[in-house]
Amino acid sequence: MATAIVMPKLGNTVESSIIVRWQKQPGDAVSAGDSVCEIETDKATMEVESPVGGTLLAQFFGEGEEVPVMVNIAVIGAPGEDFASLRPAGANAPAAPSPAAPAPQPASASPAAPVETPPGEPQRVGISPRARHLAERKGLPTAGLAGSGPGGRIIERDVQAALEAQPRMTPLARSMVASGDFVAPPTGSGAGGRITTRDLQPTASAPAAAPASAAVPVEDRVEVLPVRGTRRIIAERMLASMQTTAQLTLDMPADARALQAFRKQLKASPEALGLQKVTINDLLLLAVSRTLPQFPDLNALFTGDSIAQHRSVHLGFAVDTPRGLIVPVIRHADRLSLKDLSREARRLADACQNGKITPDELSGGTFTVTNLGSLGVEHFTPILNPPQVAILGVGSIHLKPVEDEDEVAFIPHIALSLTINHQVVDGAPGARFLQALSRNLSQIQLLLAL
Repeated sequence: MATAIVMPKLGNTVESSIIVRWQKQPGDAVSAGDSVCEIETDKATMEVESPVGGTLLAQFFGEGEEVPVMVNIAVIGAPGEDFASLRPAGANAPAAPSPAAPAPQPASASPAAPVETPPGEPQRVGISPRARHLAERKGLPTAGLAGSGPGGRIIERDVQAALEAQPRMTPLARSMVASGDFVAPPTGSGAGGRITTRDLQPTASAPAAAPASAAVPVEDRVEVLPVRGTRRIIAERMLASMQTTAQLTLDMPADARALQAFRKQLKASPEALGLQKVTINDLLLLAVSRTLPQFPDLNALFTGDSIAQHRSVHLGFAVDTPRGLIVPVIRHADRLSLKDLSREARRLADACQNGKITPDELSGGTFTVTNLGSLGVEHFTPILNPPQVAILGVGSIHLKPVEDEDEVAFIPHIALSLTINHQVVDGAPGARFLQALSRNLSQIQLLLAL
């Protein structure tokens, strides 16, 4: 009996996911537990496993398509088995051709003539999604490319082999050859036989060569990227944040000498303590988690008609990943030791980078910290992450002139920028929070002793 593979529901807030890559193709043998495809939620990439063993009979959606949760995306069964009842409404990907033997034709029937491509159109070639994406990314024409897959289908290794067989040439030379006006020799005059523009010869139909002093026009190549997945979620939430909240940002510097000195001590501490990996950002997260409980109006969520003030600090922190900005949440950060908080922050950041973060680890935050100091940014205006009512932006540590009696000393300070939702938080409570946080950072060791 054919069995459907459904788009899993990965968390209470996830309504749909995008199929990033099919790891199994129709006709492939699949064992129970095998990864069939990779999917992307609004923040994370996950693998979907087959619940049973058999043959992948069909893919109901193609790569790049967004599919609602709990909808059939593929079907596993025996070759030739009927699965029409499992095909979901709105499925776009064609069903796999049945591997069953074709029905015998009468002896008098003549062989079917091959379907010819109309003149002037490129030859239609069967190609797998992964092979097609690789060819498009590398600018490799697939017309005339020999395929080694079932039925002559072009698969990824065919495209890879064609790319490796291509002569080495400069990007400008490659674009000139792609225009059809020039041909390249087997080897060039560049380093290691690399083909350059001066090695190219115009084709017979190409216009006369321009003078050597004239610049060779280069075709402008534009890559159009669909706004989907993580980028789409970021775009929607940031726009909604600016449109639905009254945002006010307060700036205040904090003396960073104690932070730097304490971080230096931790790096030199015995390995048995396990504190060498504690970062400045970990110390900032600790200070925020210890300061927030004194200001419950900032550790809160605003839903439009009510304000939920939390006793525990569920601290979100921004992580820059190849897929975009991701904000995992450290649960009960106010109860964790410095060592445990640092370990949890590192675990969540690694999961974000590797695409293994779960939707539940990305939800439930009551306050967020975003740090751009490591990139050299001194000040910036962080944008609220609704329904949270406050977010702290952290800039770089830089020298600030401070008057001490009759002298001016240059003391390292760290920039703090607090954005609040002025609908529910006034400026004075925000300023008092910054004052308390600045004081705690300037005496971080005393804060740990409490």
